[in-house]
Amino acid sequence: MAKVDVYNMEGAVTGSIELSDAIFGIEPNQDVMHRAVLNQLANRRQGTHSTKTRSQVRGGGRKPYRQKGTGRARQGSSRSALHVGGGVVFGPKPRNYRYTLPKKVRRLAMKSALSTKAAAGKIIVLESLELPEIKTARMVQILTNLNAGPSVLLVTESRDEKVEKSTRNIVGVKTSLVNTLNVFDILKFDRFVVTKEAVMKVQEVYV
Repeated sequence: MAKVDVYNMEGAVTGSIELSDAIFGIEPNQDVMHRAVLNQLANRRQGTHSTKTRSQVRGGGRKPYRQKGTGRARQGSSRSALHVGGGVVFGPKPRNYRYTLPKKVRRLAMKSALSTKAAAGKIIVLESLELPEIKTARMVQILTNLNAGPSVLLVTESRDEKVEKSTRNIVGVKTSLVNTLNVFDILKFDRFVVTKEAVMKVQEVYV
């Protein structure tokens, strides 16, 4: 098992914790992570896009000009797809993009993403994260003490309103819970800052 240092909110090392090789030490599967990211992005799509066919656009009831003798191509309606203001052929219609991946694939993708961060040394474990009040400046100072950088995913074991509201105005920082953790966010943000309680919960869930 790999050992990583545990920090307090002032950035000082207070101990260490062992990370399970079954979760943070596997060989990352790039294909599975890619599939998980595509799945998440597809599930986010609203699918409300819509275009009108020639039967739905307004106008076009009269034949534009006579069939023969004009030297022009024959036309039956000014709302054909060939005309400006006409209908759209094979345009997008409302649809559901959602699909699911097998459970084993989702779990492997999560383990691969976590292992990628661990191998790169991008995981920072916090002893605890407790704020006496909602204060963005205090959260910025904590992240500076940890040398977390401009791109941070902050993971806690349970919801803390003070932490969430102190973080939401910081550009490049997102909070997440263990039960809402996903592959896309893990890979998107450079640093993975997680509380000790959250690490234990992750290892309990994905072991």
